[in-house]
Amino acid sequence: MVLSELVQRSPIRIFEQSIHGGLKAGEIGIIASMHGVGKTSVLVQLALDKLLQGKKVIHVSFTNHTHHVLAWYEDIFNEFISRKNLEDAAEIKNNLVKNRVLMNFNQDGMTTGQILNSLRAMIIQGGFKAEAVIVDGLDFNIAGRERIANVKDFAQELGVAVWYSCSINDDGQKYDKDNMPVLIKDFADIVDVVIVLEPKTDHVELSISKDRGSVISKSAAMRLDTKTLLILEK
Repeated sequence: MVLSELVQRSPIRIFEQSIHGGLKAGEIGIIASMHGVGKTSVLVQLALDKLLQGKKVIHVSFTNHTHHVLAWYEDIFNEFISRKNLEDAAEIKNNLVKNRVLMNFNQDGMTTGQILNSLRAMIIQGGFKAEAVIVDGLDFNIAGRERIANVKDFAQELGVAVWYSCSINDDGQKYDKDNMPVLIKDFADIVDVVIVLEPKTDHVELSISKDRGSVISKSAAMRLDTKTLLILEK
């Protein structure tokens, strides 16, 4: 299969249709679930889809295990190759690496302003015009409204889409009546799209809890394979 065909047939196209064309420049999206359900896998697949289109992505990690993040990219790309028999895979992989930057931060040691300044320097001074910023591992217990508002201003200023992962606490109330994570209630109005991953018997379901101005609770037209955590069409 050639690259253009892979992009066109990607289940990400169906995902984008579920949220009116996907996350746009200046918008914030959140992928939420309990720990270990598949948030990082979804984020990496969203990033890979951009990279396969020749677009640039910055992946921000708040964990100390950056090698795990790189392993996700490697494993998912290799899975694509094995399933789709992608032509010129080695050359395509090299281009993906050139268009991806991985930045690691300690959320206890840096302010939001410092992190955003580092991203600005990469995008503006460094000439790395990213279309999407992936943020994985941020502790939403300490995120706060001001922090998310500052990120929203940054996204609108530089014209990037920002996807977050959000780990839901094991204790207490996890979701409200609209299936919105209680953890983000103080700034849910700032966020444009909220997706909740719900583990089922033989798959992980993606549910849309917010799509721009509409607070909803509906199943997206896709799911995750429980073994590979790859996005599959229904």
